[in-house]
Amino acid sequence: MSTKTLTTPIKNDDIESLAIGDIIYLNGYLITSRDDVHQRLIKQHKPLPLDLEGKAIFHAGPIMKARPGESNKYEVISIGPTTSMRMEKYEKEFIGATGVKLIIGKGGMGEKTAEGCKVHKAIHAVFPGGCAVLAASQVEEVETVEWLDLGMPEAMWVMRVKDFGPLLVSIDTRGNNLFENNKKNFNAEKDRIVPEICQYVDYLE
Repeated sequence: MSTKTLTTPIKNDDIESLAIGDIIYLNGYLITSRDDVHQRLIKQHKPLPLDLEGKAIFHAGPIMKARPGESNKYEVISIGPTTSMRMEKYEKEFIGATGVKLIIGKGGMGEKTAEGCKVHKAIHAVFPGGCAVLAASQVEEVETVEWLDLGMPEAMWVMRVKDFGPLLVSIDTRGNNLFENNKKNFNAEKDRIVPEICQYVDYLE
């Protein structure tokens, strides 16, 4: 396991050496992009208002507060990760269409996303759940917002971040998937251990 800091724009060379289980931090641009953003681009074929090539996206629905007396200026109150698996249906196509290099969220993602990361050289990483205020403290500036008609949680918030993390690499550029590997290991151990445990305890089925 290694630790590395990535800075946008992220290039293939920056992430190809990373492996599942590595810890990374992010400097530069981070753009929130969750359910509705993915659907607008992939299902509705609406062009994104931003260029995500080499950028990082965050599966998150932040709480933002307008700055008094400053037009279109916001500060982050809280920004916790959304469950990434909700974007599994569209993520592979999203990666290919945008050139995004880092996807951040909560929990793992599935086979389609792993294939997308392998083909297009991208990675998925997990931000610790329950740390939404910590994440907000790592945002230096909210530069702009796009597609605010989707509502605050679904809009594309363009943020500059500093040492954003820690982020755990869950899918690397070779398509290795930490969460899926752990499921296999757990199930293999479960089949061995559960019969032994059931000699001493009972449970409701």
